[in-house]
Amino acid sequence: MPELANKAIKIIQNEVKFYKTEIISIEDSSHRVLAQEIHARNSLPAFDISSMDGYALRLDNSSDILDIKGKIFAGDKPKFELEKGQTYKIMTGAILPKFCTLVVPQEQVQTLENQKIKVPKDLRKNQFIRLAKEDIKIGELLIAKNSEIDFSKIAILASQGISHIKVYQKAKVGIFSSGSELKNHYESIELYQIYNSNSPSLQARVKELGHTSIFLGLVDDKPDSLKNLIKSGLDCDLIVSSGGTSVGEADFTRTAFSSFDFDYLIDGIYIKPGKPSFFGKIKNTYILSLPGNPLASALIFEYLGKLILQKLSGSKNKYFSFIDTKLESSIDVRNKTTIVAGFFDGQSFKPSLKSSPAMVKVLDGCNGIIIIDSEVKHLKKGSLVKVLPLAWNFFTQTKKDYFTR
Repeated sequence: MPELANKAIKIIQNEVKFYKTEIISIEDSSHRVLAQEIHARNSLPAFDISSMDGYALRLDNSSDILDIKGKIFAGDKPKFELEKGQTYKIMTGAILPKFCTLVVPQEQVQTLENQKIKVPKDLRKNQFIRLAKEDIKIGELLIAKNSEIDFSKIAILASQGISHIKVYQKAKVGIFSSGSELKNHYESIELYQIYNSNSPSLQARVKELGHTSIFLGLVDDKPDSLKNLIKSGLDCDLIVSSGGTSVGEADFTRTAFSSFDFDYLIDGIYIKPGKPSFFGKIKNTYILSLPGNPLASALIFEYLGKLILQKLSGSKNKYFSFIDTKLESSIDVRNKTTIVAGFFDGQSFKPSLKSSPAMVKVLDGCNGIIIIDSEVKHLKKGSLVKVLPLAWNFFTQTKKDYFTR
């Protein structure tokens, strides 16, 4: 029995799990998901340091004219001691001498003869000082497990002298299309045949989302051919098929998967387009079967497939996030959850003028989708809608209602 659209999402969020890990260098870890906790090995700064080029002072100096005892550079060992009536010229990032309580920028002092300076009166304790441990304290949790690594986290890792980390492996995704009318794009076709656009598109999308895609092949609508192809892909973490999901006499994909003791988790969805789609598992391999129509296939993959890959990445962010905006033109919908593609320009969402499930070119002019609740019959211009971006991953740890109602 087909599932409601939001129930299908909940099933994927609860069922899909991934545990394969590997050790990689931090330089190669961008967009990967951490499979360990990272705690601070070192405090930052380890000592009180100067945040300016200037002069190290004691607040209890009895004179405003001080002797310059020497210079301290970033990288010098902490061996200096500041006595009353003295100062050190100090550089940004240098460790403060003992008993120093503030730094005066060099442009605020008056240079005198005989290695002396005159300092201003309005001095404050700890001015222009970076205090030890104010950034990071040794032992504190710096990066939580299941966090997605980006440039800012790589900076943290490097600051702690960490060169390699444990991350979840990229999911291995096998992709195939079925249909006796289909040909690969590098083959010649007859007038009664069409090129297979789904597989190359899905392969590219999987790679864009940070995983490994493998083309299992193009197969005709014959049970034995489908079974052999499916068998060849059972070493994958996920198999994504397109075509053969309806109930026509030549649609054998469902039958072929079922011959492998297929565990149905989602058997159809009350959604437009893509109602015949199904999701399940054969042993340790997840299966997502999409419609053959290109737009329907692509939109269901953005709704279900993208979430499956997000879960397979190991990320703690498993809920759709969205951008609130206004609708640029009105929409009429049927009594079914509906996916509408369109273009978000930063101020409003413009629905695509074309939406036939069999079309190929529609998404080329789109950068987002909205999911319209089944209770909605009409959305007028200016209505508030929730845009799920296509151009980048936009997930969150917080459960949100992403339906436009």
